[in-house]
Amino acid sequence: MEELKNIKRPSKEEQSTAFESYNALEAALKDIKDKSPEIEIEETREKIRVPLKALKLLAKILKAMGDGKPISIVPIAAEMTTQAAAEFLGCSRPHFVKLLEEGKIPFTKIGKHRRVKFEDVANYKDQMKKEQEALIIQMMKSDEEYGLYDS
Repeated sequence: MEELKNIKRPSKEEQSTAFESYNALEAALKDIKDKSPEIEIEETREKIRVPLKALKLLAKILKAMGDGKPISIVPIAAEMTTQAAAEFLGCSRPHFVKLLEEGKIPFTKIGKHRRVKFEDVANYKDQMKKEQEALIIQMMKSDEEYGLYDS
């Protein structure tokens, strides 16, 4: 998961190019009926067959880049080591192993090594973020009830 450490926001030039490309691709996608259309690379004149789903994914990537968001693509079924998963969550490996042993994230064991699916780790991260947001809202409501926001 070394790729996750090197994710950077797109430059202004990349954002501009991505935004223009997204608009053109979105317009073209509306007219495409073939499940694997042929596209042409203008510089090389090379023609390539691309699954329509991949072109739609490319449109999403271009939209996000145009919005200035950093991008990383990870296959959903990709397995991660406990160290890589801990780095993704921003916690220590021992803490991550504890989460596994408590049954909070599913894992498989290959010999002595635990493996987790990226999808399961990402779902756990999303769940924790939602719980944190709910707690913050609860704290704010509590503070309001006690008049801590009054001037």
